[in-house]
Amino acid sequence: PPLKEEYAKFFKMLKMGIPTGAVRQALQKEGMDPNIIDMDPEKSYASQVKEEDVDMDTDPPLKEEYAKFFKMLKMGIPTGAVRQALQKEGMDPNIIDMDPEKSYASQVKEEDVDMDTDPPLKEEY
Repeated sequence: PPLKEEYAKFFKMLKMGIPTGAVRQALQKEGMDPNIIDMDPEKSYASQVKEEDVDMDTDPPLKEEYAKFFKMLKMGIPTGAVRQALQKEGMDPNIIDMDPEKSYASQVKEEDVDMDTDPPLKEEY
């Protein structure tokens, strides 16, 4: 079925002049792919997604392992504070920018993984 049927309310928001960012946020809030608004509403989702985009993700979704942090965001705690909490626990602070329904591995490209080859910021004596 065309996207306009399933996502009619979001395409209507765009027609009414609501900013793209706000529509993306509304899609995310409802657990949907925010990139839908960049697609043609007359075509189906499957016809517009490349096969490599739809991967067979067998790892658990982020929402399971990082539930505490996604809950903090839902409760209205500022993004910066949640990033700091992630760092404090030794986790990647960029997790909050990812889709909680997908696994970490499916959202991180190999080149994105930080290979720390720089000298330490502080010399230890």
